[in-house]
Amino acid sequence: MEIEELFKFADSVGKSAVAALNVTPMVVLRHSDCMDDGSPVVQIWVDDGVCGFAWVNIKPATSKFAKWMILKGLARRDEYYGGVTYWINDYNQSMQKKETYAHAFANALAGAGIKCYADSRMD
Repeated sequence: MEIEELFKFADSVGKSAVAALNVTPMVVLRHSDCMDDGSPVVQIWVDDGVCGFAWVNIKPATSKFAKWMILKGLARRDEYYGGVTYWINDYNQSMQKKETYAHAFANALAGAGIKCYADSRMD
């Protein structure tokens, strides 16, 4: 499979995984009047769940796929972890959606023999 085709395939797998996802909403408690601690506490539901980040790390940075990602502006060299990092920028701040996409994307690449892993962190 050509590099661009592989990227498009992994991207479609990631997007399909997110489309099938049932996000767990986040409940935020706050005072109805943010300037008055004595005001009633209200619940606000955040449908996209908790906020966070997710990415896929691809190694080595010298692989054809990693070089192509850098050339296309899709990834950057990762001096700390090595390889290149593809940040998941879609899905607003939804950590669950970003994680789901990243894991599905990484699994699709791994199935094609690309050494990579998905990771995330809460904001």
